Amino acid sequence: MTPQVRHGWRRLGQVTGLMVMAVLGIIDLRFGMLQLYDDAGRLLSLIRVGLAVVTVLVWLPAHPQGSRRLPTLALLVAAASIVVTGATMAVGFGATGVWGFAETCGLFASLYVVARRAAPRPAVGAVLALGLALIVLPSRGVTDDSYLIAALLLSLGAAGATAGGAYMRYLDHGRERALAAVRAEQRAEFARELHDFIAHHVTGIVVQAQGARFIAEQDPRRVILALEQIEQAGAETMNSMRRMVGVLRDPDAAPDAPLAPLAGLADLDSLLAGFNGSGAPAARLHVDGDLNVVPVEVSTTAYRVVMEALTNTRRHADGARSVDVQVFRGPEWLFVRVTDDGAAPRAAAPRGQQRYGLIGLTERVRTLGGRISAGPGAAGGWVVDAALPLNQGVAR
Repeated sequence: MTPQVRHGWRRLGQVTGLMVMAVLGIIDLRFGMLQLYDDAGRLLSLIRVGLAVVTVLVWLPAHPQGSRRLPTLALLVAAASIVVTGATMAVGFGATGVWGFAETCGLFASLYVVARRAAPRPAVGAVLALGLALIVLPSRGVTDDSYLIAALLLSLGAAGATAGGAYMRYLDHGRERALAAVRAEQRAEFARELHDFIAHHVTGIVVQAQGARFIAEQDPRRVILALEQIEQAGAETMNSMRRMVGVLRDPDAAPDAPLAPLAGLADLDSLLAGFNGSGAPAARLHVDGDLNVVPVEVSTTAYRVVMEALTNTRRHADGARSVDVQVFRGPEWLFVRVTDDGAAPRAAAPRGQQRYGLIGLTERVRTLGGRISAGPGAAGGWVVDAALPLNQGVAR
């Protein structure tokens, strides 16, 4: 349910509550003034309706979760109601049969709102005070055994209103915890994106800059081309960093930012073109099967596998001259294999530096129910293999 829909239902409930209280208030005034003939009785009848109006200040406003002002207002309303009940008994108006039906409705609504929105510790006292005000309320109009029945019914109603508010508070907390978990997962996802995309671009920039230094004297035109590619990669990197850092700083400030990159299998050609444009080794793409209708999460993950493999080849595959990227779509699985002819085993990462790219990629693939492995190939070089289920029902 969207926030607009929830707000609409809340407004509808408030309007309905106000209409019900208005009808009950008219009933209180009519029967109260008919049975209480003197001026003191009529004044008391008006006070009862006034208390019903005061309860609106408790349950009508949109109080924030954990409000400390709300239980204070509720305690004041409950205290006023109890005082009026005591005054009614003291002046002898305790057998009229009318005790304030509109006020009863307002106290029930106040109980519900306090149980749902008030700060936990002050809410306990406010709930007890409102419950007491409801239980003694029938003594204004009933003095015989009927009081016990009325008090019992009001006690059950008070318990129901409190339980309903507490249950909605529990649901709100569960929703907040789920939202916090999604945001934490979102931040972890962006951290992986920072590595996958920016490390890929920065690696290409470094390689192109190194190549440009060696060919500067031999072929100045190639230097210009390399500088253009460096500029483009740098601009893409800066745009990615601005978007991701903005979302990491305040996820709510950028609701339209994608949670995952839009690049997928359809972008492999441009990925390999950019890789080849930065110098050796040369990468070739082999596709077998229709890749047009592939789930988005599978397509983007396959793209990530290829990107991470190419980045690691550039960084760690000494002497590599070629890279083969193979993508095969079966009936239920998508298979991705990236092989290079570089030296194996690869050199270990420097001390204190972890290869977070492969770790994050492994987590992503396993989340989809797939499998991934990386290691020396049987014929030499390095092989990255990934199997991604096209249907979650076949994941094992």
